[in-house]
Amino acid sequence: MSLLDIHVLGAPILRQETNPVTVVTDDVRRLIADMFDTMYAARGIGLAAPQVGRTERVTVIDVGRDKAPPQPIALINPEIVLQEGSVRGEEGCLSIPEVYGDVDRAARVVVRALDGDGQPFEIEGTDLLARCLQHEIDHLHGKLFIDYLSILKRRAALAKWEEQKAKYPALIRTVVPVSVVAGRPDAEET
Repeated sequence: MSLLDIHVLGAPILRQETNPVTVVTDDVRRLIADMFDTMYAARGIGLAAPQVGRTERVTVIDVGRDKAPPQPIALINPEIVLQEGSVRGEEGCLSIPEVYGDVDRAARVVVRALDGDGQPFEIEGTDLLARCLQHEIDHLHGKLFIDYLSILKRRAALAKWEEQKAKYPALIRTVVPVSVVAGRPDAEET
């Protein structure tokens, strides 16, 4: 088990476009395993490579985090191939602890990606899975959930972050502030 540091808002890597993975190597599989460990330790439901300082187009998701058995999904080079409907819901992010906002997302998505063995697959998501897929894929393109907020709500979210960020180093050591990183127990963070 290897826990990675989580980069927080202000880290340049969170705004960078990621690089497609050309070959799924043992290093990529190790990254996926470490990302799952980090996501679970931080009590998140999704984590993208830029959040842990990596530039590969990789994300991990488990919206069934508190269920048995876990429902882990690793996506390499994911792309949304279908979006339908619209639904508003609260989002948070492990890279912006204690900040939340209502975001409009597609109600249903179909995503095409490679799995941890480099095999292509498609996954359909609705509800929380659809929201999480869209949130994490946005991370791979340098976009954060706060970018979807109105100007006033974005200003309020950023003001709250300014108040909170002194509690967080540039990198969150996942093993130490797990309860703090998890934020409010009633909101899911991706």
